[in-house]
Amino acid sequence: MDTLIEQIHLYFIRVADYPLYKIVTELIVIGLVVYWIVDFLEGTRGERLFRAVIFILIVGFLVMKLLVGQFQFERLQYLYNGFLIGVLIIAVAAFQPEVRRALMRIGQSHFWSSASQQLSRTVEELVAAVTVLSEARIGAIIVIERRVALGEFIETGVRIDAKVTSELIKTIFQPGTALHDMAVVIRGDRRIAARVQLPLAEDGGIGGASLGSRHRAALGITTGSDAI
Repeated sequence: MDTLIEQIHLYFIRVADYPLYKIVTELIVIGLVVYWIVDFLEGTRGERLFRAVIFILIVGFLVMKLLVGQFQFERLQYLYNGFLIGVLIIAVAAFQPEVRRALMRIGQSHFWSSASQQLSRTVEELVAAVTVLSEARIGAIIVIERRVALGEFIETGVRIDAKVTSELIKTIFQPGTALHDMAVVIRGDRRIAARVQLPLAEDGGIGGASLGSRHRAALGITTGSDAI
């Protein structure tokens, strides 16, 4: 145990010798990579598998450090290195659908398309949805978040992790569905919250008492933020 404690102490001494900016940069890069992978796999079968793989690798790393450092089982280090290669091969096979989806995103300009192109696609989907809703005389209030965060209002609704499509918007506002009441808030081209309660504008404001609840809600949210 003394040897293990000594190794941990020496490890922190070596870390302390590194320039602070290098440590911070490495931690940020690692954090961003892990966050991107978890966010990409969110809602898929690969999410739990990825978390399990990370857990196994961390536990395996700590156990190997203990065995090699404390008991001098150096041959196990070679076995562990081979195990890592095997895990990598298995992970590629297990995450095949997710890897294919990532490559398709790259090929379909997910990373190369500009923000304006993504915004244009979102607007087209919204226009298609509200056109159909208008023809069917179905009311809807849709809020697009901009620089001012609307988190406090989003928390009052139901979060939906889905890409913005006209079909989804039309389905949400169909009378009788569980989410058709109140507003939909859009963040970017994917994050959506439905059944969001918005602040109502005061009766003495623009339009006064002649405005309905939807119009007052639209006026209330745009008065207190830069949302559309």
